[in-house]
Order: sequence, then structure tokens, then C-alpha cells
Amino acid sequence: MFFLHLRPVLFSLLVLCAGLARAAEPASAPGRSATAEELAMLSNALERTAQDLRRWAYTESRVVKDEKGKVKTDVVVRYDPSKPYPDQWSPLSVNGLPPTSADQQKYRRQGERAQKREETGEGSGRPSLGESIDLRTASITVETADAWTFEVPLKKVANVRFPPEKFQVLVRIGKATRALEQIAVKLRASFRSKLIVKVKSGEGVLEFAAVNPKYPPTLISINGDASASVFFVSIGGLLELKRTDIKHVKPFDERFDVQIGTLRAIDF
Repeated sequence: MFFLHLRPVLFSLLVLCAGLARAAEPASAPGRSATAEELAMLSNALERTAQDLRRWAYTESRVVKDEKGKVKTDVVVRYDPSKPYPDQWSPLSVNGLPPTSADQQKYRRQGERAQKREETGEGSGRPSLGESIDLRTASITVETADAWTFEVPLKKVANVRFPPEKFQVLVRIGKATRALEQIAVKLRASFRSKLIVKVKSGEGVLEFAAVNPKYPPTLISINGDASASVFFVSIGGLLELKRTDIKHVKPFDERFDVQIGTLRAIDF
């Protein structure tokens, strides 16, 4: 029950905390400051992917497990941003069963809320990961023949969600393509969220790939885990998310020339 009540808190960790054990390992020697050219390349790679994220339709499989490995939720949905908002999310299966009318209404309301946010410009009320990073002072922690791995600082001002002293963000850019390959975030130290929740650990990896060479890479998978305690009761979970049958489409909003902030879109 604790896991279910705190799933929004844990989900943020699962999808935004990077597993360095599965990501490119930082070099033992200190990193170096990125050059102006490298910083421009990093910014361009992130912004190109972020601008294009809302133009992909996909089938998403999302499995959430508890800290003992027991499946809590197993959902498969189809997302298509070219459709009107209420029809953009379509559940295909929920915990191995066909979706009920209640399931269908749940995702329809999700689309309606997204439409309201876009029309009013209210947003989600919290900064996204993309809005929280500070690209100006990124450094290079690892450089191989194939890729650069940047450590990207987090902003200190108005950033309650991702305290910069608590999180480490790594971004890997391929040398051949100069495109985004991976975003990884690791919790450096435990901290309290909303007073009663103590977040003790968290790690995960967001993988990107070029599905169509005409367009920037898009998100294809997330793997992560998190551990926390509430009133001294330990909770935790694992997330496995995969996207398949990915197609580039024209978003419904683009009929009205609606624009979205660039890095704001990076927040899973």
C-alpha cells in the first residue's frame, strides 16, 4: 500500500535517477571542462531530441515491480500525438487483461488534462529535468573513440525537485552522429521529499536511438530502481519501460502552430 500511495514520488526517481553501473562509468581521473564547441554540440543534441520527442507515436510497455521483484503494474498502451487529445492514449492491456471501460476512461481523462495544460499554459507545476540542467558549465568525465560523456550540473535556483548536491546527471553523445545516446542520473545522497518521505537511493538509465535517420534520436527504454522510507517503513520499486512500433507523426497541436519549450520536453 505504501508503494501505491507514493508511486508518483518513486516514479520520478525511477525515471530520472541514472544507473552508472549500467551507464558509461566515470573515469577515475578528474574530468576536464568542455570546450565552447563541445558545449554547443551538447546543447544542440539535447535540443534537437527534445524538440522532436512530441512527434513520435509508439507502443509503450511499462512494468513496475516492488523491491522484492513482484510485479505491481504491467501496462501496455499506444500513444499517438497526431490524434485529438482525448484519443492520444489507448490502453492495450492492463496487468495482462484487456482494458476495461474504466481503464479507457482513465487514459481519456489523461489526454484531456494534457490538452488543458497546453491550452492554459499552466504546465505541470514543477520544472522538468531539461529545465533543471545547466549546460553552460558541463564537463567531460569520459571520452572514448565512440562517445563523449558529459556531467551536466543542475541549477540551484528554484530547483526543489532536483537538489544539485543530491543528483549527478550524465549525458552521452555519440561521436559519429553527434546525437544523444543516453541520459543517466544517480542519487548522490539521501534526502527528504515532502518531509515524510526519505529517499535513500535511486538509479536508472534512459536510452535513445535513431529510429528514422531523417530525425533525431528518440527515447526507446528506461530502466531504474529507487528506495525510500515513510515513517521508518522501507519501500522501493523497479521500473522497466520499453517503446516499440515507433513512428514519426505530425502532432495534433501543430495545426494551430503551437510551440513547446525545447528542453522542457526532456522529463520522463
